[in-house]
Amino acid sequence: MGKETGFLELDRQDRKYADPKERLSHYREFVIPHDAPALRAQASRCMDCGIPYCHNGCPVNNMIPDWNHLVYEGDWRNALEVLHSTNNFPEFTGRICPAPCEASCTLNIIDQPVTIKSIENAIVDKGWEEGWISPQAPARRTGKTVAVVGSGPAGLAAAQQLARAGHSVTVFEKNDRLGGLLRYGIPDFKLEKHLINRRAVQMEAEGVQFRTSMEVGVTISVASLKENFDAIVLSGGAEEPRRLEIPGAELSGVRLAMEFLTQQNKRNAGDEETRAAPRGSITATGKHVVVIGGGDTGSDCVGTSNRQGAASVTQIEIMPRPPEKEDKALTWPNWPMKLRTSSSHEEGANRDWAILTKRVSGHDGIVTGLDCIRVEWQNGQMQEVPGSEFTLRADLIFLAMGFLGPLQQGLLDQAGVALDARGNVAANVFEYRTSDPQIFACGDMRRGQSLVVWAIREGRQAARAVDEMLMGVSELPR
Repeated sequence: MGKETGFLELDRQDRKYADPKERLSHYREFVIPHDAPALRAQASRCMDCGIPYCHNGCPVNNMIPDWNHLVYEGDWRNALEVLHSTNNFPEFTGRICPAPCEASCTLNIIDQPVTIKSIENAIVDKGWEEGWISPQAPARRTGKTVAVVGSGPAGLAAAQQLARAGHSVTVFEKNDRLGGLLRYGIPDFKLEKHLINRRAVQMEAEGVQFRTSMEVGVTISVASLKENFDAIVLSGGAEEPRRLEIPGAELSGVRLAMEFLTQQNKRNAGDEETRAAPRGSITATGKHVVVIGGGDTGSDCVGTSNRQGAASVTQIEIMPRPPEKEDKALTWPNWPMKLRTSSSHEEGANRDWAILTKRVSGHDGIVTGLDCIRVEWQNGQMQEVPGSEFTLRADLIFLAMGFLGPLQQGLLDQAGVALDARGNVAANVFEYRTSDPQIFACGDMRRGQSLVVWAIREGRQAARAVDEMLMGVSELPR
């Protein structure tokens, strides 16, 4: 432990953001990082608490106290090595993970938790700046071949681990660029895409082959993969959106959140947005926008709409407003339900809770409003509040209500693997093997909609399972 009394002497200091007026003028990241002395001070707050609950709070089981201590000591290179021992892509999680590790921090019981996420981000960014991160090509090749379907965080993690184990790995991605939802679902102002490109270059040097614009089940068959590869890893994500089943939902101004976010990311990259816009281009400029869904995807629609110059943005949620602060005695070390205000919300948005949508109103096929009613929740049951009907002005409505599971058409239909009760690919968390012994599944395609950090964990663990199947034994970590 670096400084025994650090947590008693120093307060938590979060990273700052650029001014909203400035950051709304572009789509670049706007977090202002700490300098080295500030990071050292924040790392010194780690308590060396004996039982580091942050390990279990973190899905990839990052060895957080270890690299906090190394940062405090100024040993950044070894801190990077410890960080990479459990996480292939800490520059992704350090930017977009909600940091359940911080909720589990022992210091969070009586104080504010250690700034784990910002320290993690700083370690890997310094590693890239100093040139410490390089390809790790295997010492020998096994002669075994693996196809990874999907290049989101689960697929990339599985591919990198398998390549480092000596297998010949080919990643198939249906889009024209790598990254899955990292690429097209997360706005550039939260995760700039050169970070994905940089990792792809590293992985290619390690032997991974990427084949973009190749949709398995459409462009190439599952049967072909089974014939040409020793193992297949399904990591295609959970892309089936939850849709709005109310009158008027078919009007032209009602759009899926992922259509909107994907189009803007394509514009930022200078790409054609045609494939991402089967129903036409979407812009929020000068429009009154309503976002249905109170999660991160809805928040991303808020930030993107404001950058496009929306006249107003309103975000509504069917669940009641969470409390401002959690009852730590009841929730710690678990992830608490409490009100969370994102940087996008701070840039400007009206937020409302316990709202049920009833009908989309329009004129000549164009959206003009959203009819709603307030609800009350009692014992888990929703009741409409009589006389509370109201209408929100809306030119554009984004559906950000989550995902139901993986797409069935094409890939899964051809694979013929068993599904669980929720429509996800059935596979346990030990073997990650599906009902077809040659096919494995991981990430959101197996567990349903979840976090990037869970996808990375599952990709790593699935890689070990595949390696064990191919070689009889594996040295890859779980």
